[in-house]
Formats: sequence, structure tokens, C-alpha cells
Amino acid sequence: MKQFAALARVSSREQEREGFSLEVQEEGLKRYATQAGGEIVKFFKIAETASKGEQRKTFRELIAYAKKNAFALDGLLFYKVDRASRNLFDYVELERLESEHNLPFISISQPTENTPAGRMMRRTLANMASFYTEQMSVDVREGIARRVKEGWFCGPAPYGYRNIRKDGRGVIETDPEQADNVKRMFHLYAYENLTLDGVVAKINSEGRVYRPSQPRFPRTSIHTMLKDRCYIGEIQHKGQWYPGKHEPLIDRATWNRVQALLGGHVHHATTLTYAGQFMTCGHCGHPVTGELVRKKRKDGGVNEHVYYRCARYAKGDHPRIRVKEADIEAQVLAIFDKMKVEDESVRDWFRMVLASQTRDAQADSRAQRAELTRQESLLIQQQDRLLNMRLADDIDQDAFARKHTELRDRLASINLQLDVLDRSHDETAELAAKVFELSQTLKEQWLTADYATKRRLLEIVCLNCTLDGVTLCPEMRKPFDVLVEGRFLKTSGEGGIRTLGPV
Repeated sequence: MKQFAALARVSSREQEREGFSLEVQEEGLKRYATQAGGEIVKFFKIAETASKGEQRKTFRELIAYAKKNAFALDGLLFYKVDRASRNLFDYVELERLESEHNLPFISISQPTENTPAGRMMRRTLANMASFYTEQMSVDVREGIARRVKEGWFCGPAPYGYRNIRKDGRGVIETDPEQADNVKRMFHLYAYENLTLDGVVAKINSEGRVYRPSQPRFPRTSIHTMLKDRCYIGEIQHKGQWYPGKHEPLIDRATWNRVQALLGGHVHHATTLTYAGQFMTCGHCGHPVTGELVRKKRKDGGVNEHVYYRCARYAKGDHPRIRVKEADIEAQVLAIFDKMKVEDESVRDWFRMVLASQTRDAQADSRAQRAELTRQESLLIQQQDRLLNMRLADDIDQDAFARKHTELRDRLASINLQLDVLDRSHDETAELAAKVFELSQTLKEQWLTADYATKRRLLEIVCLNCTLDGVTLCPEMRKPFDVLVEGRFLKTSGEGGIRTLGPV
């Protein structure tokens, strides 16, 4: 009895258009083998659901099996020539099996002889199959490019949207529940002074559901979404972003703020008060990090303690010192005690110094604003020149889109810096004045403040902070350093005017 190896291949489009299902091919190949007085000893199948990698793997298995068992096989069976291969490289492999291993190539619905004329016919059919595959790939790419330029997504909708069919065309619409989750995570990161881990913890604690199959929000997914421009109404294609027709979920101001914050503050380990680059180690200069330690009690409960230590705590001969958060809190409160001023004249002097510093800062602000305005004008001129070059067809669409996106992002960054500059000094002066007033009752209010409030207050009164063993060593901002050290000189001027200043 003759022995054959066979291959059946089908794609979803071909199955729908031509009816070449795997079952039809398998039945035809088995019928041919039986009529030829033999059987199929090895059957290979490539279905429409297979990936390109799986297809290549199956084809390589066929070639390897045929070479190893060529002495026992009477031919390789295929339903049609284009079922055997969809490119000329694969076809050459099959023809080599025929010439080098004497293993006949048999197409049951397109029979050809192993003669020069027969091989020419098979090669012609293989060329047609290869042309059809390559042309279809070109058509698909062009169709995708047209769809993107029209403002439509070309695949699964991103989180916050869903795919629908409208007037026979695939479009996306907003998913209300997911869109609300996206808006919430952007708001938390932009305006509530939370790190990425803080956003993850907060949004999961609110009972929101990421997906039915995965209720909790993954950290990596939130980070990816915070950087995804689709939420401001754009579509990505080949590394470039194009205007989309879908509804934006995030306004441009919030987006710009999130991107500015993401610039260097994505990888904070926790949202603890004294971690996240606030303190450095007095021994090696590396950042101090926080850790939460849970210990079970005898009654079954759990005690939680927050410790702070150097990030290189376990390296080499580094001192193995951990400090409880409560001990650091006590040192901070002791510093605030020193800032309390009973003399009203000293309080007036301090307010005057804050006002003077604000005037100096405003002069610097005007210089910075002038430079940013100059850069803004240059970018606007570059945008105009770029548009004129595109209208004159001096650059192609891809180059225009790439450069336009770059200029738009730079302009948005400068506008954000201008907005921040407009508010920062007035806000800083107001905050500094409030901190001074608050410093007089700070010890009482600190104990009930949340993480964000504590951290903001520390950043206002401290330039930096070092943890030397178990001792907190802050470098106070001026003029708060004068309050902490209590250095004042009182003199009387002419006309009864009193002047105050540090010794």
C-alpha cells in the first residue's frame, strides 16, 4: 500500500469565498489516497486561527518529516498548488524535495506531470498565489492607513471605549463605566498629589472594577493609560499620532499636567510621608525608602509599623538601621515646637521677609516668562513653515505628522510652564504665609493631616533632609531656618521704628 504525507491549509477569507474548509480538503485528500491504492500516514493542517509563527512551525515540521521519511513516502499531497505554499520560498523547498529526495509533488485538483512543462505550470500557479498574497498585504496596509487618516481605530478599542458596528462600519464608542475609571485615575494623578502606586491603591480601594475577569487595576496598565494619547482624541499608527473621531475623555490641560508629573516621579515605591526622594541617607547619600511591616498579635490581630531605611540598607557594610515613623514624627514635631514664636514683633518681621522674597522671585519670574514666550513664538513660526511645506508637497504626510506631533508637544509643554509660572509665585507666597501662620499651631494640626498635606508642608519649610542614623537632620528653607534656630536681634531706630533680623 502506498504511503502519503498531506498538507491542508485554509484562511478565513478563502474559506468564506471559495469553500475550501479544512474538512473539504481533508476529505478530498483522503479520497485521492484511497483511489491511488494508499493511505495518508501523516496529516498536517494550518487553520485560519493559526498565527504566522504557528504556520511556519507547521510547514517546517512537514519539510523535516518529508526529508526524514522520503524513502517510505510515495508523494506529498496538496489540494491545490496555492494550498501548498503562499510564497515562492516555501514552494522552492517543496520542489527541492521532489528533485533531491525523489518525493513527488501532487496537487489533486490541479494535476501536473513531473516534466519541464508540468513544473512550469506549477511555478506559474505558485507565482500567482505569491502575487495574490503580496497584493492583499499591500491592500490591507493601504486600507488601514486610509482608515487612520479618516480618524478611526484599526483594532480593538482601548480601555474606556468599545467596538461597535454602525452603518456596516466598525467604529468605537465610549464605555461609560470604563471611561469614568480613566477620568478618575487621571484626576488622582494630576490633582491629588499621589504617586503611581498611590493611584493604584486609591482606585482599587474605591471599589471600581478594571474588567469583569480582572477586578483589580494593574499598576502597569494604569501607567500605560496615563501615557496614552488616545484619551485626548488621537490615534496611533506606525509610531505617529493622528486626530481621531472618537470622543476625548481627558482635557488637554489635565493631560499636560500628568505628562509633566510623569517626567520624573513615576517610580516612587510608596506614598509614605518621608519616602519618595524626600530624605537621603547620611551614610551613603542614597534615597531613604519606607516599608510597611505587619506582625501578628497573639489575639489574632495584626500590628502595622512603618519603618524608614536607606535603599542600600542590605548592601556590604552599610549600617543596618531602621527608624520607626513614629520616631521621625516626634523629631518633626520638636522642630515645629521651635518654630513657634510668642513675640508679635517677630511675627511681623517674618511676614515682611516673606513679602520681600516674593518681590525678588517675581523679578526672576518675569525673566523666565520672557524666555518661554520667545520659545513659544519660535515654535508657532515653525508650525506655520511646516504647514506651508506640506501644502507645497515638499514633505510627505508621515514626515509632516511626525514633526507636527513633536512641535505640538513642545508647544504644549511651554504653555504648561507658562501657566505654572503665572501661578507659582503668588501661590508660593500665599502658601508660605499660611505655613507661618500654621506653624504657630502646627503641632496640633499635623497629627490629623493626611499624607499629601504633610508632604507639602515639609517641602515648603525644608530644602532637603538627611537621616543620620536615627537622627533627622533637615536643612530649613529661609527664613524658616531663623525661626527654628531662634536667632533674632532687636534694635530701636530713629522715630521709634524697630528693626528685626537674624544674628
